[in-house]
Amino acid sequence: MADGVEIERKFLVKQLPDGIDANPFGEIEQGYLAITDDVEVRVRRYGEQSFLTIKSSGSESRVEEEIEIDGRRFGALWPLTEGRRIEKRRYRIPAGDRLTIELDVYHGRLSGLKTAEIEFESLSDASAFVPPGWLGRDVTDDPRYKNKRLATEGVPQPR
Repeated sequence: MADGVEIERKFLVKQLPDGIDANPFGEIEQGYLAITDDVEVRVRRYGEQSFLTIKSSGSESRVEEEIEIDGRRFGALWPLTEGRRIEKRRYRIPAGDRLTIELDVYHGRLSGLKTAEIEFESLSDASAFVPPGWLGRDVTDDPRYKNKRLATEGVPQPR
């Protein structure tokens, strides 16, 4: 992510790719402290690390600042996220051209949902990306699949 700007596309996952467990993965607990139309503030524990993240609204490109916090701070803030949480296993899959697909397999009330996100250096790189066959529909511009909505509303109903 360059200069605090995230350029990303998000896809549903039709099927898990062959050999998924050969890729590095980690468990994520994520909860939202504040959600508005313009900004979200969340805490996340990813393995042994914890973060406070502030994101602007947007789809393919948006401001994102992530600040590492210690376990004590995470523990103090976590109860404030009650009712606005997600749990998932994240796989990091190399995709060539210095790209990594972050494939999320959700747990708990979001169980069964699988999404994949890819971050890019530029909007032109994002537009040129050709997804592998195991990825499904591009949901980058579908607000129902934003993690903040998943945390508050659950798995979206098909349209």
